Amino acid sequence: MVRLSIIIPAYNEEKRITRTLDNYAKFFLKKIRDFEIIVVLNGCKDNTLGILKKFSKKNKMIKYLNFKQAIGKGGAIVEGFKKARGNLIGFVDADMATPPKAFYNLIKNINNYDGIIASRWMRGSKINIKQPLLKRIGSRGFNILVRLLFNLKFKDTQCGAKLFKKYLIKDILKYLKLTRWAFDINLLYSAKRKGYNIIETSTEWNAVKASHFNLVKAIPEMFLGIVRLRLIYSKFRFIIKIYDELPESLKIHHRLR
Repeated sequence: MVRLSIIIPAYNEEKRITRTLDNYAKFFLKKIRDFEIIVVLNGCKDNTLGILKKFSKKNKMIKYLNFKQAIGKGGAIVEGFKKARGNLIGFVDADMATPPKAFYNLIKNINNYDGIIASRWMRGSKINIKQPLLKRIGSRGFNILVRLLFNLKFKDTQCGAKLFKKYLIKDILKYLKLTRWAFDINLLYSAKRKGYNIIETSTEWNAVKASHFNLVKAIPEMFLGIVRLRLIYSKFRFIIKIYDELPESLKIHHRLR
């Protein structure tokens, strides 16, 4: 039985994935020998696939799934969940904003909890490279909305490093429907509704320049994503069905592209 599964969603990561895989593989070979790293390629147009083919031949613990059409970060993580064999199943970003030792800290502290998430906003966190001020302001505003709409008490739902017991993932997998900005909220709220106990812990983190991130586009998409999720879990979910049946040209997200 594999003890640990680490899922890494990847979208055009040819410039960063080699460093991430090298560091994670070397670190966990020393700490936990029974582990697997599953990289899920999400509509990559660059040479990320070629890099993964070479890695998987040399390192049996490194595996990959390739989706030619984009399925979103959340969609990639869900596909990784389906293939994961570990008793502990987690995910981390491809840019190594979370170093291996910080992810290992989740393993050491999960104890009897059902899940544990890294937080950049808890006392004791070590932020070596900070996000730009505007992104930090946006992050705090997003967190306030999440608290108001879902009563989730976490300080940081969006940090890319999270770890869960296998039974939790298998239990909530069918509820994970959103693939973009609201994915983490979807996951944490589904776990809360099932009564699972998830702890938040301080972490070490480095802001990495996001080559795929557009703040102006992201802010309305993040807002619409959590509103959609709130409606899904309310008596007004019929609104989502009506909206989904509209022509693409009339949908708000169409205009944001």
